[in-house]
Amino acid sequence: MEPPSPAVNASMSGVSIILPAHNEAPAVAALIPALRTLYPAAEIIVVDDGSGDDTGEAARKAGARVIPHPYRMGNGAAIKSGVRAARGEALVFMDADGQHAPADIDRLIDRMNQGYDMVVGARAGGSQASVGRWLANSFYNRFASWMVGHRVEDLTSGFRAARAGRFREFLHLLPNGFSYPATSTMAFFRSGYAVAYVPIVAGRRTGKSHIRPLRDGIRFLLIMFRICTLYSPLKLFLPISASVFVTGLGYYLYTFLTMHRFTNMSALLFIASLLIFLIGLVSEQITMLLYQKSNQR
Repeated sequence: MEPPSPAVNASMSGVSIILPAHNEAPAVAALIPALRTLYPAAEIIVVDDGSGDDTGEAARKAGARVIPHPYRMGNGAAIKSGVRAARGEALVFMDADGQHAPADIDRLIDRMNQGYDMVVGARAGGSQASVGRWLANSFYNRFASWMVGHRVEDLTSGFRAARAGRFREFLHLLPNGFSYPATSTMAFFRSGYAVAYVPIVAGRRTGKSHIRPLRDGIRFLLIMFRICTLYSPLKLFLPISASVFVTGLGYYLYTFLTMHRFTNMSALLFIASLLIFLIGLVSEQITMLLYQKSNQR
């Protein structure tokens, strides 16, 4: 039995606040003083992800610890750099564009001290950037909820707090792009770690968004399938296998009643159904071994 996780000190001395930033100089210059005023004992880390402006210099002048990337490596890569450098027992992740209220960090930490391993700031419907983004995020949340068997209120929120030891277990699973929130959430659920949600209101970002809806939407959908194979492959492969089998069975009944034949197409569908199921079964075993090694780390 694992010992209970230690509570984070109320002074925030055991907290590292990690902000991935790319061309966010004005937002960083305003955000870091606010964080420093509210949490003077917290470690503030800004990962300058190959910015073309003076983001790094603005963060350094405001009193943050800056980790520069020589070129743009991606939001997830910036998160990984920040986590590797962090010294705190608890990690707080927030966007550097000013969307997240610094005062809400206390709420995340307080909830985590109630026994949770990760606490996510769940955005209200009015906090979404557009109707399209709201619809996409609603689909992702429902899909993820079906996968994990728990309600996922905000799969893509970048505002979250997690215990450092737990989060580092899955650092090797995180992609370099924008999907680190989804991957980390699913990984925590898969390993049986407690995840909670705290409602927040996200403001308008400062500056221009780096997300391209069509390109990143397609990319994120592919990442969702990748996450499925990382989390519980049989939940993805079994319904596909069953649908192919039912199609083959239906086609066989049709050809038998009309032509009294068992056709090659029916045989192909039955074999395809079996192969898809076996692939899912093997993937499930590989996933179990992958998470077993993560827990041993």
